[in-house]
Amino acid sequence: MSGTTTAAARCRRETGAGANRWVVLIVLCVSLLLVAVDATVLHVAVPAVTEDLTPGAIELLWIVDIYPLVCASLLILFGTLGDRVGRRRVLLLGYALFGVASAIAALADSAQVLIAARALLGVGGAMIMPATLSILRQVFPDRRERALAIGVWSAVAAVGAAVGPLLGGFLLEHFWWGSVFLINIPLMLVSLPVGRLLLPESTGDGDGPWDVVGALMAAAGLFGVVLGVKRLGGGEAPLSVFTAVPLLVGAGLLVAFVRRQRRRRHPLVDLKMFSRPAFSTSVGCIVLAMLALVGLELIAAQYLQLVLELSPLETGLRLLPLTIAAMAAGLVGAKLLQRFGPRTMVCAGFCLTAAAVIMLTGMGSHDNAPLLLTGFVLLGFGLEVTLFGAYESMLSEAPQEQAGGAAAIGETSYQLGAGIGIALLGSVMNAAYSPGLASVPGVSAGESAAARHSLGEAYEVAGELGGGPGEALRHAARHAFVHGLHVTLLVSAGLLLLGAVMALRLPRGMECGAAGVEVPGPREAESSLRVESVG
Repeated sequence: MSGTTTAAARCRRETGAGANRWVVLIVLCVSLLLVAVDATVLHVAVPAVTEDLTPGAIELLWIVDIYPLVCASLLILFGTLGDRVGRRRVLLLGYALFGVASAIAALADSAQVLIAARALLGVGGAMIMPATLSILRQVFPDRRERALAIGVWSAVAAVGAAVGPLLGGFLLEHFWWGSVFLINIPLMLVSLPVGRLLLPESTGDGDGPWDVVGALMAAAGLFGVVLGVKRLGGGEAPLSVFTAVPLLVGAGLLVAFVRRQRRRRHPLVDLKMFSRPAFSTSVGCIVLAMLALVGLELIAAQYLQLVLELSPLETGLRLLPLTIAAMAAGLVGAKLLQRFGPRTMVCAGFCLTAAAVIMLTGMGSHDNAPLLLTGFVLLGFGLEVTLFGAYESMLSEAPQEQAGGAAAIGETSYQLGAGIGIALLGSVMNAAYSPGLASVPGVSAGESAAARHSLGEAYEVAGELGGGPGEALRHAARHAFVHGLHVTLLVSAGLLLLGAVMALRLPRGMECGAAGVEVPGPREAESSLRVESVG
């Protein structure tokens, strides 16, 4: 007992922990909050940007998509670079780049400049996101404390995603659209010196040269795959040149990247981590959770606005309980994990989320506020419990010297799962929705074909038709959308139950040791985490 307690104390001294480690957590959460807010804050500003900069349809698409596309592509590159040159160094550079890019975006006078600025924001986000998790892994060597820290971290991520549209709407009511980017600058000006003073520096083992070619292959491969998946989610034909080519090229580069890493003596990413059941299962659970639910969230927003005819503000308020429940799950996740262990927690999270999704099949053409409230609360809590347990298991299973790469893999899995989910569930929705508009009385074949694209377009066609045929088309489209929503919910529930089965491969307990710490072995104590003095 005394030996493990001494080890815990030594780890905390080495990582600059003690009372300061909670201050470090606050700094890391502010970093994450900025990135999470910036991912959604632009959504409400799109109409104002369109009116001011008059971008074309393709330019507008790139304005919205370039940030998550670049960010997802570069996570592995900067996560592993942080392991090599210093995680704090990469994080501080990310701060600086994020601030500069925010200023350029706020003052952009053309669509091209705004696209370039959003791309730079994506680069900064890719530097910040894996660094926050890998530094957190280092600062909290005690797994029980780390679980609490990850819970706070994940709750902040939920807050950021919800605050983005609300903050953007407030700023647009009082200022111009560029103000949604200017809010980043004062926060970055504070975060840079505070991070420099408080965050400890650490690296991995540093053996061998950094694989520049491998890093570029991973970035280019992920860019192609994510781009192709996003185009599929946007309704593009799977065999179109602009969808199939990025997917095939990206997949080919990722296969080549994996082969290259297996051959190298000092790989960029240690693929042996995937041979550990807890690590590979956690990554799979993250992908399945996001695949099942992200596309569903978009469809739910359409249901609230187009079927129930709620305003955007009312829609946001209806979805707010989901975010609040996710925050609550993040804050109590550490206690749940200690009490039940990763296997039970993640499996139960999947099952609870699946039950919530099945409950929401009760949604119909008329408002049922109690059902929606209960379903969204269970959905948010179950999803966050699932992701929390999976992230904590994945990060704890990875060696400390590979913390940046492991964090990048987790974030990349999150992004890929979200993109694939939008494409998959969107396709299921369209397949179930379209047949309902095949033969509406008084509606021609051409008008019916146009109405099949989406419920919004069906309403537009119905408005142009007017009279009895227009009302019949509107009623048929609403009924077909609700039917498609029910089918999509059932498919999502099936994916979640598959995730529950997958989670059975996770460890039963946290395996913290006698004193609740992971004691470093002789080699780890000597060579991992080369902690520099702070100041």
